[in-house]
Amino acid sequence: MAGIGYPNLIPRVNRTTTQSPLNLQRAHGARCCSVAPENEKKTKTPQILRLAVSGVTELLRLFSSSTKDRVDDGLCTREREGISVSDVDEVLRILKSDYENAYFVTGNFTSAIYAEDCIFEDPTIRFRGKELYSRNLKLLVPFFDNPSIGLQKIEKGVKVETNFVLATWRLRTFLKLPWKPLISIDGSTFYELGQKFTIVRHAESWNVSALEAVGQIFTPSFWKAK
Repeated sequence: MAGIGYPNLIPRVNRTTTQSPLNLQRAHGARCCSVAPENEKKTKTPQILRLAVSGVTELLRLFSSSTKDRVDDGLCTREREGISVSDVDEVLRILKSDYENAYFVTGNFTSAIYAEDCIFEDPTIRFRGKELYSRNLKLLVPFFDNPSIGLQKIEKGVKVETNFVLATWRLRTFLKLPWKPLISIDGSTFYELGQKFTIVRHAESWNVSALEAVGQIFTPSFWKAK
């Protein structure tokens, strides 16, 4: 999940579903995608969703004061001084390592492979800047309870001469809120690479709509068990 609403975020709704099977081709012996499975259809964000995202933000800020020290001590964004990548295979390898470290739910990701002004988006928000993404993770991570992020598949591809990596994953976590909501999302992340093989766009799609995803936050977990 890209993050929670900040003043310079651009909320939006993009109802997406799990992607259809990809057409795959062989390139120099490596399996890769021939096209990027993205849903470009966008609709205006309903006012109720704007209010919901704002409400979630305020809730997290209220609860975050008691966990600030734990956030500062527990998260590690890996800059890796001197790291450089020269091809898409190196990016894929680093991303796979970040998934093994569960970066969505730990905040431990290799920021050095992202452009400073990388665009981050999911079905609810869109913003620019890897530092802001890191701050979003620092806000979110302390509220995850028994989280898991399972990488199902990761592969490289080319779309109109633009390299990309596509990862599909499954996220499950409770939130440390009084009603203990369960967040359950199957999704994919499209990593678009620039000319220097840094990630210039990190775009998530989910198997649930933006409204359904936000609704999970306000649904007590014991309701789902019934």
